Amino acid sequence: MAGRTIQELFDLSGKVALVTGGTGYLGTAFSHALAEAGASVVISSRDEARGRDAASKLPAPGGASHHAVQLDQMDSGALRNGFEAAVQAAGHVDVLVNNGLDAQGKDLTEVSFEEFAQHQANNAGYFELAKLQHDHAVQRGAEASVINIGSMYGQVGSYPDAYEGICSASSVAYHALKGGTIHMTRHLAVYWAQDNVRVNCLSPGAFPNPAGAPAALVKRLETKCPMGRMGVPTELKGAIVFLASGASSYMTGQNLTIDGGWTAW
Repeated sequence: MAGRTIQELFDLSGKVALVTGGTGYLGTAFSHALAEAGASVVISSRDEARGRDAASKLPAPGGASHHAVQLDQMDSGALRNGFEAAVQAAGHVDVLVNNGLDAQGKDLTEVSFEEFAQHQANNAGYFELAKLQHDHAVQRGAEASVINIGSMYGQVGSYPDAYEGICSASSVAYHALKGGTIHMTRHLAVYWAQDNVRVNCLSPGAFPNPAGAPAALVKRLETKCPMGRMGVPTELKGAIVFLASGASSYMTGQNLTIDGGWTAW
């Protein structure tokens, strides 16, 4: 890496990034950031048509081509087919962003055993995709970067008074899931470092989607954040490019938290 400029370190030209859940609120920002840095982006979605529409709107500053594939991370066969389709469409995959989420929002007073267990299956999907990325990179003799999307709620509990009287409490299954995602990141990193496959986690803080978050809840959450406001998706773009690029070449097994200071309390 000696002698490379900062522009070269962050440049993703010639790289291919697969972004699961790439049509969602945060996934759209991740996809655009990687494309803006020069990568060819493959957006995965359960709805391939929606994925194609999102891919068609991505910038291509260096002439990179973008693609869409159908992928359901909650189904082993479907995710394998989706990863293979991404490789076939783009030629190879260098960066995997495990962003997809099959969510359920029930709190600890409502969630059933089966619903809780089903939510944890998201991590099985993240692992299976990460393993496919690892094996693909090893077969090619190439470096790779796996970026798991965690959450500040994988590190701290929520504030009960923020939700009281407005909506259900933050999902206990989600907290368990994201805590597991963060630790799985560390575990895979130490095993795969020898193969030049880096595994890191990006944990956003509160980034509520204005289209669905109750205004009263957002106002309460703002009082819990040292910066006094919620995050917006563009504030994650620098972090995703950093983790995907040579700028983080000596970084693996880490959890990068972007939360306005929430977990610093």
